[in-house]
Amino acid sequence: MGLTEQAPETAHPAPTPVPAAHHRPALLAAVLLGGVVGTLVRTLLESALPPGAGAWPWTTFLINVFGSAMLGGLLESLARRGPDRGLRRLIRLGGGTGVIGGFTTYSTFAVEADQLALAGRPILAIGYAVGSIAAGLAAAGLAICAARRMVPHPTPSPGEGR
Repeated sequence: MGLTEQAPETAHPAPTPVPAAHHRPALLAAVLLGGVVGTLVRTLLESALPPGAGAWPWTTFLINVFGSAMLGGLLESLARRGPDRGLRRLIRLGGGTGVIGGFTTYSTFAVEADQLALAGRPILAIGYAVGSIAAGLAAAGLAICAARRMVPHPTPSPGEGR
């Protein structure tokens, strides 16, 4: 179509855009409240089980590995149920971004790895850094595989493709 040509009258109007998540107060509130819950749970666990000086920070390690598994399983399960809208979007943002994002703590992980190195434990620091990332990836991968086996794709209506 040239610059002066007009679209034929049979053309369909452009769909009305859906507001981005950050423009929807309910979704922002879900992320905020979820983040408060996740951060509170993590803080309580880390306060109850602090690492010893120069020792492997097991609490943060397990929080991050568990959170990686939970996020991988949640996102795969939601994706298999259908498009990212409505309740699925609310769960993804409130539960995934909010709760799990607040629960996991890669900033604390980085500080703890640095503290191990500064305490004269560079091999432990490297092991903690590499081990945390590898275990988190493995946990997420296993949870995704589990969700694929446990959560079926929705059955399309007759005449509807996948």
